[in-house]
Amino acid sequence: MAYTPVEVQTLTPIREAVEKQAFLDLRDVFLCHAWNDRQGSAKELHDLLESRGVRVWFSEKDVALGTSLLREIDRGLAKSRIGIVLVTPALLNRLDAEGAISDKELSVLLSRDQLVPIAHGTTFEALRNVSPMLASRSGLTVTATNTMADVAAKLAEVVTVLAQ
Repeated sequence: MAYTPVEVQTLTPIREAVEKQAFLDLRDVFLCHAWNDRQGSAKELHDLLESRGVRVWFSEKDVALGTSLLREIDRGLAKSRIGIVLVTPALLNRLDAEGAISDKELSVLLSRDQLVPIAHGTTFEALRNVSPMLASRSGLTVTATNTMADVAAKLAEVVTVLAQ
């Protein structure tokens, strides 16, 4: 098939974008969490999701020493299909602090259609006092009867549906 010079000029940027996308390390989810939760509940959720085959962008494993944290987070956000915000008391405290990294992540995630807040150790009512926009999203709550493992299983199911 022969292309005209105008068609080549028009289609080349599209072809390059498709080729670039094919080489990206795409993730199913971006896990937004408070720094204080990185070795506790955030790691637990990360591990449970990964054990179910969900590819998770998680700062603890995806930001290499010596790299720019904000730039790596930006790349992680760009490479992830959906966002998960682990809402804990620590995150609520951080969101109240101006300039927090989690606040920046949340701003980007709120602009997307696919964002799931997960309340753990707090309530959506408490979240509503700090972030009414995030609290207005449908989400899940970790409770005695809806464990972190249950939440991870539900999220893995959603990711499977999105990948199809």
